[in-house]
Amino acid sequence: MQKPFAITLDVGSSLANHTGSWRTSRPVYLNRKPPCNHQCPAGENIQGWLFHAESGNYQEAWRTLVEDNPFPAIMGRVCYHTCEGACNRGQMDLPVGINSVEHFLGDEAIAQGWKFPQPAFSSGKKVMVVGAGPSGLSAAYHLARLGHAVTVIEAGPLPGGMMRFGIPQYRLPREVLDAEVQRIVDLGVHIEYNTKVSNVLEAKESGGFDAVFLAVGAHIAKRAYIPAGDSAKVLDAVSVLRSMEGEDKPLLGRRVVVYGGGNTAIDVARTAKRLGATESIIVYRRNRDKMPAHDFEVEDALQEGVMIKWLSTIKQAGESSITVEKMALDEKGFPQPTGEFETLEADSVVLALGQDVDLSLIEGVPGMAVQDGVVQVNARMMTGHDGIFAGGDMVPADRNVTVAIGHGKKAARNIDAWLRGATYEPAPKSEVASFDLLNTWYYSDAPKTVRPMLDIIRRQSTFEEVQGGLDESNALFEARRCLSCGNCFECDNCYGVCPDNAVIKKGPGLGFDFNYDYCKGCGMCVSECPCGAIKMVPEDI
Repeated sequence: MQKPFAITLDVGSSLANHTGSWRTSRPVYLNRKPPCNHQCPAGENIQGWLFHAESGNYQEAWRTLVEDNPFPAIMGRVCYHTCEGACNRGQMDLPVGINSVEHFLGDEAIAQGWKFPQPAFSSGKKVMVVGAGPSGLSAAYHLARLGHAVTVIEAGPLPGGMMRFGIPQYRLPREVLDAEVQRIVDLGVHIEYNTKVSNVLEAKESGGFDAVFLAVGAHIAKRAYIPAGDSAKVLDAVSVLRSMEGEDKPLLGRRVVVYGGGNTAIDVARTAKRLGATESIIVYRRNRDKMPAHDFEVEDALQEGVMIKWLSTIKQAGESSITVEKMALDEKGFPQPTGEFETLEADSVVLALGQDVDLSLIEGVPGMAVQDGVVQVNARMMTGHDGIFAGGDMVPADRNVTVAIGHGKKAARNIDAWLRGATYEPAPKSEVASFDLLNTWYYSDAPKTVRPMLDIIRRQSTFEEVQGGLDESNALFEARRCLSCGNCFECDNCYGVCPDNAVIKKGPGLGFDFNYDYCKGCGMCVSECPCGAIKMVPEDI
């Protein structure tokens, strides 16, 4: 009887015969930048804190997050989360709910009383920050952590800037804002309220400050010429939203018209409904495609009964009505008058046409350059006057909370370096982990978790928070939807598929290495890596 044919694998054969000379390219491990991190205006290490969140270590996730941004509970509510638009998962099913998890972590930190660690040392340097809005408070936070004594000078009676006076309570509850600001104060930051800086150089000298960060918000409403009778009630959006913080709420009447197309116009129109307006109408001179307000904000407003009159402009305001002219877009997309008019009943008209910054505090400062109503700064956030930096609404950039927070962090790092007689050099930029670099075969379907919404009746009649947060189980699930784009999470795929036993496991948390004596450069590890954390490079590198 013939013996069965047997194959004996000599697993040591490849080890006995080095194969490295076969290669024209070799694999290398690298950390690519996730697209969410790349997109975030605040410079958060999003994937870093999601990594801790998906293991259930929420405090470590929060501590990783606040290395860059001290306001996770606020940002989880008001950030427009452009990171989710960049998320690679969106090309599979739906983006990871980054903003939802940030909301959860921020609320968890408040509930658990987590605090920032006190600075390890004192530099002996004093920094003045003008403005207690998102940019000023962000800078103050980072400067304090770097050991500097920080005093924030605020013209108003309360902190937060446009987070308080420009964002309604149904989007940002004030107890959340106060809790996250208090955490910065507990770090040793001093805030002086009801103090207006009229001359920045005098304030710097009299206070003995070594450097200044200017972060004055855009609180001056832009006006438009609208012929109006003496009895016409024409208000500006900034004043309306600001007055919501006082005991005497604005009296807008039953029929309110809001003129403008940005997020502020949406906020005022939704506020008017909550104040009892039976009609809250936005008049906007372009169509919906051209409207600067975010689409989800528009949808929320429409659900709450706000009406929008597209392609229209206000020509005249009377005691109880306004005259509106219909517009038409020309071939370049610009609105043009048609000569067709109609009348709308209105008890009040609120102008939401944008805001300007009060720059009187820098008048006469040598080297200070102003263009188009904003201060010019260099790549290090410093103005033309040595030692005076600026950010937020004061400089050329998009005006939103996330951008302002990012300015504060960037300015703080450059101020710290300047105070030490050095130059801050950011880390070299990594290549971005695009979707085509991932192997998504290893990931299963996992539908995005939707945050709960307040019922429509209460949304129309109260200032309760509209969008709720995730609970722990939902937040954990959502964090685990992250694909870890560009960064190894030690799945062992490369180790398992290598035909040459050339992958070396270095131990938990230490990643892998290659033994190039035995690697043939076949690239199987690259093609099978789920997150794109390996690349092939030419052999002569």
